[in-house]
Amino acid sequence: MTTEDILNALRTVNDPDLKKDLVTLNMVKDVSVNGDTISFSVVLTTPACPLKEMIRKDCERAIHQLAPSATVQIRMTSAVTSVRENAPTLQGVKNIIAIASGKGGVGKSTVTTNLAVSLAKSGASVGLIDADIFGPSIPTMFNCEREQPEVTVINGKNVILPLEHYGVKLMSIGFLAPPDSAVVWRGPMASSALKQFIMDAQWGELDYLFIDLPPGTSDIHLTLVQTVPVTGVVIVTTPQKVALADATKGLVMFQQPQINVPILGVVENMAYFTPAELPENKYYIFGKDGGKNLAEKYNVPFLGQVPLVQSIRESGDSGLPAVLKEGPTAVAFTDLAEALARQIAIRNATFAQTRKVEFTS
Repeated sequence: MTTEDILNALRTVNDPDLKKDLVTLNMVKDVSVNGDTISFSVVLTTPACPLKEMIRKDCERAIHQLAPSATVQIRMTSAVTSVRENAPTLQGVKNIIAIASGKGGVGKSTVTTNLAVSLAKSGASVGLIDADIFGPSIPTMFNCEREQPEVTVINGKNVILPLEHYGVKLMSIGFLAPPDSAVVWRGPMASSALKQFIMDAQWGELDYLFIDLPPGTSDIHLTLVQTVPVTGVVIVTTPQKVALADATKGLVMFQQPQINVPILGVVENMAYFTPAELPENKYYIFGKDGGKNLAEKYNVPFLGQVPLVQSIRESGDSGLPAVLKEGPTAVAFTDLAEALARQIAIRNATFAQTRKVEFTS
């Protein structure tokens, strides 16, 4: 039995998302045969791959069809994919993901926080920029309101060192201004702050960098897409009509031909209310399936629903993200993060790199 025999057997195993076999995708590495023991590595596109066990079992099945009595040792590893190679800005960052909502108060920062922490928990390297200059909430949600980032000098230039909590690197205007003060700036100043968070911070090597955008479609959004090529956008909404109207505007903005940033999916937050004493009950307070219907209307992925439960609000206020606790809300955010990681891998395998937006008006 040769290495080529093993590779030919594994050509029958497909990545369910990328629709190609593992060998063609160059996901099989370090094949070796030692007596009756066959070993190899499978390099997944993300450590948060929800199909890991299914792919492992498919590989074992394929090898046992070739050699029924063989002992199969599979090392499941990962290397997050990217279409940002040789990018002049944020060179070590593989994927930049913007989180937008259109409307305020739909839980965008809560979703961003738990997505970032969940992916970091899975083993990915993650950063988060709080781009909501006028209403930063990331410091509260990460329990670091009173902390300030350090500044160092690299190659004669002052560079900000992001804070790190729960395995996520963080930057926010909330670290640079007293929490009880108001930031009263015109649009260009806010845009300049976002550029500084991107250009003047030492982000290093990251698999995912989340940008928590403010509500609406404003200077901040245009500054982001004009400063860096964005991998894709996640739209957060609640099911109610008012939120969906604003979420639609945010989605359509990124789909405009002159911007053309891929929509990675829609998240429906506060999808239903589940009381703690009745965990099997669902009450659709804000309407039913609004986010799901929005995704279907615009033919974009639907990443999932997050319930309206008291523990999520308590987690945000206490600065301990819900995904770090046990229970159904942690499961919901973990599933959401895995769905997003899948869509990023599919996007990177399917579409070319998103370019910086060049228009100025």
